[in-house]
Amino acid sequence: MSSSLFPQRPQRNNLLRSWTGPLTDMLVRVPGQFGLGQVPANYLPDAVTPSVCGFCSTGCSLHIHLKNGEAINLSANATYPVNLGMACPKGWEALTPLSAPDRATTPLLRDASGKLVPADWHTAMSAFAERFGKIRATHGPGALAWLGTGQIATEELALLGVLGKFGIGIAHGDGNTRQCMATAVTAYKQSFGFDAPPYTYADFEESDVIIFVGANPCIAHPIMWQRVMRNQRSPEIIVIDPRTTETAMAATQHFAIQPKSDLVFFYAIAHQLIKDGLIDQDFIGNHTADFETFREFVRDYPLSYAAATSGISEERIQHLAQLIGSGKRISLWWTMGVNQSHEGTRVAQSLINLALMTGNIGKPGTGANSITGQCNAMGSRLFSNTTSLIGGREFTNPQHRAEVAEILEIPIGHIPETNCYPYHRIIEGIESGEIKGLWVIATNPAHSWIHQGKFKTILAKLECLVVQDMYHSTETAEAADILLPAAGWGEKDGTFINSERRIGRFRKVRRAPGQALTDFSIFKLASHAFGCAELFEKWSSPEATFHILRRLSKNHPFDFTGIKDYDHLDQAGGIQWPFDGNTNPPDSTERRLFSDGKFYHPDGRARFIFSAPTPLPEPTCSDFPFTLLTGRGTSAQWHTQTRTGKSAVLRKLHPASLHAEINSQDAHRLGIQNADLVEISSRRATIKAIAHVCTTISPGQVFLPMHDSTTNLLTYPVFDPYSHQPGYKACAVSIRSAQA
Repeated sequence: MSSSLFPQRPQRNNLLRSWTGPLTDMLVRVPGQFGLGQVPANYLPDAVTPSVCGFCSTGCSLHIHLKNGEAINLSANATYPVNLGMACPKGWEALTPLSAPDRATTPLLRDASGKLVPADWHTAMSAFAERFGKIRATHGPGALAWLGTGQIATEELALLGVLGKFGIGIAHGDGNTRQCMATAVTAYKQSFGFDAPPYTYADFEESDVIIFVGANPCIAHPIMWQRVMRNQRSPEIIVIDPRTTETAMAATQHFAIQPKSDLVFFYAIAHQLIKDGLIDQDFIGNHTADFETFREFVRDYPLSYAAATSGISEERIQHLAQLIGSGKRISLWWTMGVNQSHEGTRVAQSLINLALMTGNIGKPGTGANSITGQCNAMGSRLFSNTTSLIGGREFTNPQHRAEVAEILEIPIGHIPETNCYPYHRIIEGIESGEIKGLWVIATNPAHSWIHQGKFKTILAKLECLVVQDMYHSTETAEAADILLPAAGWGEKDGTFINSERRIGRFRKVRRAPGQALTDFSIFKLASHAFGCAELFEKWSSPEATFHILRRLSKNHPFDFTGIKDYDHLDQAGGIQWPFDGNTNPPDSTERRLFSDGKFYHPDGRARFIFSAPTPLPEPTCSDFPFTLLTGRGTSAQWHTQTRTGKSAVLRKLHPASLHAEINSQDAHRLGIQNADLVEISSRRATIKAIAHVCTTISPGQVFLPMHDSTTNLLTYPVFDPYSHQPGYKACAVSIRSAQA
């Protein structure tokens, strides 16, 4: 193993380094397509081309090996500044899902007998336009909605958004990024004035103290974890999470707080920092607003309150506060354990507040840093044109509407003046009968949406469900009235924007099967079918669309007008926004925000934002005495396993059946043995799982991976009031043995 890529770490982290050794071997050496190093003798690629991976938000670059113009294998790109020659198991197997036998290869229409039967594209698109047109004519645009994704190209997301809102006249649209990133978006907008994750991956390597809150990068973002392993500063690695995750096992300290006690916990740390004088008064005075009000607010959160609420001793909390206020380089990182909460926005802002009050932002190794979920959640946040106007603008702002109309050369009257429904309001609208037509693109909400059993019943109320997907076998596709077969990653061109704001290019390296088309091409067909193609003539290709998006970015926080074209992205190893080519020269492959202390509010100051914690919406009781936690299962699984489930290699890297982590004390009390079949019940459903008796979960808690199709039968439909993101992480359940 290259010593330059994985340098020797200080003695204090020898345990951490040795624990991750097997994972590191997998990251670097597993060759993917052929498995276990067995490369055929006739493997002779005639070309290699780079492409950004289409799974998670890390944004790794892969070298795609081509023969006769078709991808036959891949390897990790050693020169790309994100992954530096590494790839996780999903990346190594990225080509495999393209060859799955259940690919959707022709349009399908549901006939009078209820069966999905093949049709040609003209017939399918005509039926789509006719049925949606009839609903719109009868009930108005408010009766139509779409649900998109962070898995398709930025260019496709943008075309869908403008086509849906400005062309077809669909009133409501949202995406599955609502399930993972809406909380971070809202927190950043309110605190900084714009949705702006401030960091670069180099900060993993330059921190003295790395704090992960509700994040498990060892398996959820393993390449980011390897960047942590490259840190030469002998960092303290602190995990704050109810469960002893893989990352917690490798950390120097683990704070196993009680589920959803995090807001009180972080307010108490802020209280202690102020009490001990461990704050950066100069930074607060020059670059923030509302600190004095915040100071008064956290007086009500002493260490004793946090200890009683979180289960962590006062001494340990005080020690953590002293570490955060030590003047060292502190970086705070969070993912779904924070975002997927009934009060996630305020929890995220409690972390932002800690960074602001200690001046840990805008400098190497610092920041309040949200790690994104999907490969293009950032592209969705900026350009999907759903609950905010395209390009980070607002539908309610007349100047923003006029600006978009001018750039896109469309009548301003085509742009709505009000915001549309977020995801859960769309679902509620279907349930009430208000929304009658739904278009679902590259996502599988019949598996992933909270309280899944009710969702499937709600879908049946639609007059028309159109599903656009790679596969005909997803739970959502099987319910469709019209199925449109789509190309997947590797079968089309475009860009993604990763967690650190890096715009990267991916390429078409295979032909889509049968009659399947790129999502971009399907949207263009839809523009013709709905009679609005003239509005989108300049959206002639993904790269032409990229140049439209460049113009939309001008003079905005994410300005990337300095990117010349797709080739520029290849040459530069991806480019982080902002990059206007003048004030943001490419002097480094890694750049962070706020180094000048200027934020995006009109006065240039960041805001301290806070409010009182609220109780768990569904607390435990005598009938349901356990708290259910959900999350990533293994590094080989992705979301609903629509793609990772196609790989035999990846299936071997995780249990074949659903396993529930149960604390050994609870198991003993309930008479449950390891590997027993158990029943887990909530007020909504009962499911079965195999017991994994362990100490990684605390007494009174149970953990299920989110990837299984039954997990979301249990979850409680509660939503953050600011971000509207579902709180998947804590509901009340019971457990009993199901052994015969």
